[in-house]
Amino acid sequence: MENKDNFNSRPDGKKQFRHFTTPKADNKDLVFGIQPVLESLRAGKEIEKILVQRELGSIEILEFARMRGVPVQKVPSEKLDRITRKNHQGVIAFVSAINYVKLENVVADVYEQGKTPFILILDRVTDVRNFGAIARTAECAGVQAIVVPTRGAAQINADAMKTSSGALNFLPVCRENSLSETVKYLQDSGIQVVACSEKVEKTIYDVDFTIPTAIIMGSEEDGISDDLMRRADQLANIPMAGRVGSLNVSVANGVILYEAIRQRSLV
Repeated sequence: MENKDNFNSRPDGKKQFRHFTTPKADNKDLVFGIQPVLESLRAGKEIEKILVQRELGSIEILEFARMRGVPVQKVPSEKLDRITRKNHQGVIAFVSAINYVKLENVVADVYEQGKTPFILILDRVTDVRNFGAIARTAECAGVQAIVVPTRGAAQINADAMKTSSGALNFLPVCRENSLSETVKYLQDSGIQVVACSEKVEKTIYDVDFTIPTAIIMGSEEDGISDDLMRRADQLANIPMAGRVGSLNVSVANGVILYEAIRQRSLV
């Protein structure tokens, strides 16, 4: 079912997707306790992940989380106690500071407006401040959406919002169960997928970014997964002349996005 809050009415009566991610009225990062977490799931709140004490076994929350596609992690009680000293009953949920949007809606709206798609995919970027900085640069560069995986992505909390300098109030974030399937969907939609990696010889200056493009940036530790590297249409690196072999992912993101802007400004 479509989220009506993500659409505006146009003069011709049609609905138009709004190009921003709706901020939450309640910015508290945590919900704890079996019943509060269950009610949050039932109410449709956007939840980043749920931590469940290993000894609890099967509880109703697990089924609701599975139906909603919310990641669940079984952890020892000591970890839950470190997060909060309050009576968590073995369950803690991290609530997102934003509402996620559907990638299909973004892509359809971009094409309908006659614009050239410009999408950013983050493969397992887990550092919250890196994510916020990336979002800030992406919004400034005119990126139309950031895509993150359901599992293995930075938590979008107050720190991420602050580091993005408000960019996450305007830039859609799409959470997908499978980035591999997302890449295929984008390719089927006429969008080339470019993976940025220092492991290849072709540079970003050899890639045509004036056509519909999605750029993949990899994790801070081991870059882009092999599966996504194989599925990408093009692989490209950022040339470096120094002795250090790689850039921070946020910095690398800025370099490649602004090369795309440079090319598009010449068209």
